[in-house]
Amino acid sequence: MSLVTLRTLEDAPAEALPWLQKAQEQSGYLPNLLKVLANAPVALETYLTVSAINARASLSLAEWEVVQLTSATTHGCSFCVAGHTAIAKNKAKLSEGVIEALRSRGELPDTRYEALAAFTREVIVNRGAVSEDSLNSFLEAGFDQQQALEVILGVSLATLCNFANSFARTPLNPELAAYRWGGGNDQ
Repeated sequence: MSLVTLRTLEDAPAEALPWLQKAQEQSGYLPNLLKVLANAPVALETYLTVSAINARASLSLAEWEVVQLTSATTHGCSFCVAGHTAIAKNKAKLSEGVIEALRSRGELPDTRYEALAAFTREVIVNRGAVSEDSLNSFLEAGFDQQQALEVILGVSLATLCNFANSFARTPLNPELAAYRWGGGNDQ
């Protein structure tokens, strides 16, 4: 049971309504994360705006999902692991092996993705103060300084939704049930 009201199109604050309507049109349903964030329209706007900005970043969708799944598993956010598993599988077309390694916090079968996940974890654990060795490993995998900052941007977005879900105890939408993850704050 959520600690925060799950807003709908019928009872959301007026400032949140356009954001919710657009999200529902795009995905066909309202993820419960957005229903939670609608209680603070600026939080909802921030999440959706930064998500749209990230779509223009130099990291590919698959790389973006490595960052998001790494962040969600590191933060223990079951809702976001489920949501990003769905995106990783259905839109980013990541392999089952990569997805399962991300969900289990294991070593990824792809060295570039492994470098990205390791860098993401270090950004989170050390609050951005990564070691030179970590940065060099990231750069040697073919990434650049721009992408290092994009990882930090991705972690910041993940932190907003991971922490909001943990705080609210956001229940999983039925649409995401097939992607349930039991490794964190299982809602």
